[in-house]
Amino acid sequence: MYSDAVPVHLIQHPIVQDILVALRDTRTDAPTFRRLGTRISVLLAAEALRDLPTCATTVVTPLGEAQGQRVAADVVVVPVLRAGLGMLDAVLELWPAARVGHIGLQRDEMTAVASRYYAKLPAGMEHSFVMMIDPMLATGGSAVAALDLLHEAGATSIRIICIVAAPEGIALVERHHPDVHIFTPVVDRGLDAQKYILPGLGDFGDRLYGTL
Repeated sequence: MYSDAVPVHLIQHPIVQDILVALRDTRTDAPTFRRLGTRISVLLAAEALRDLPTCATTVVTPLGEAQGQRVAADVVVVPVLRAGLGMLDAVLELWPAARVGHIGLQRDEMTAVASRYYAKLPAGMEHSFVMMIDPMLATGGSAVAALDLLHEAGATSIRIICIVAAPEGIALVERHHPDVHIFTPVVDRGLDAQKYILPGLGDFGDRLYGTL
């Protein structure tokens, strides 16, 4: 469904894969699902920020000077509402200095077409490392709509972090935004007739907030 050239980074860390199995499990209740969602989001965000630029610095320890590196980049994290909010606290725990934007998209359950109902983005993202967080990359329609907004706002370096991806969604992102890197622990086999990922893990937002 997508080409070998698509910038998809599969995160094979054993702890990530262990958490993913637990998230898929129908026996996992909402409180446990939230905790697991936070843990996996921290690990995925750390991988997505692995190439942040740094600058040399010197600090004074209780026993003398020490050389080190500090992050030398502005980081912007943008959750796609509402499910993306379940990943936001984890990213901010990892990097509290990140600026935060929000994009609200509603998917029509009949057509699977996403429509925007909210967008608030930080100014001056031209030189920022932007992470768009949305746990499920299914059809790719919502992702492409959100990426369009980010590019219109000036973002040039964008990564998507998702917990489960489908080939159809990756292909659509590649077609419209081939420069965007996708970080995920798994690419599942495809979508069902209702555009849900198979085998997936169900509706992430419903399981996260107990609205099943």
